[in-house]
Amino acid sequence: MERTQVEKAMEELKSFLVRLAEQAGEGREYGEALWQNISGSPGLLRELAYYHDYGNFLCEYEVAGHTLADVLVWQVDHFKLYMDRPEEMNRFRQPRLLLAAFEAMVGMEKDPGPYLEKMRQETGQDILG
Repeated sequence: MERTQVEKAMEELKSFLVRLAEQAGEGREYGEALWQNISGSPGLLRELAYYHDYGNFLCEYEVAGHTLADVLVWQVDHFKLYMDRPEEMNRFRQPRLLLAAFEAMVGMEKDPGPYLEKMRQETGQDILG
């Protein structure tokens, strides 16, 4: 039985996500679990497909007013203090941040409150308030 184009595309996206997980130092199981969550969300699936095809964010899908790019910018800002440290301590790894942004969006779909609070409080700056 021949696979449909949709089945082939879904298989390619899953493989892409699992490869990203491996590049980020995560196990295959992590990638497959994240795939289960993303593939169950039409908005996130479309964002992943666009990123796969164009290497950029579509930024069409929002959760509580935030896009995938918003979450990624927050993460980079939050981790910017680590970026000046030696490479072995450097947390800025594109595949890891990308996966973390998708993972945060999955969590935001379920309960945006804790993420919105973190985004408000954790600015990556040394100055409180």
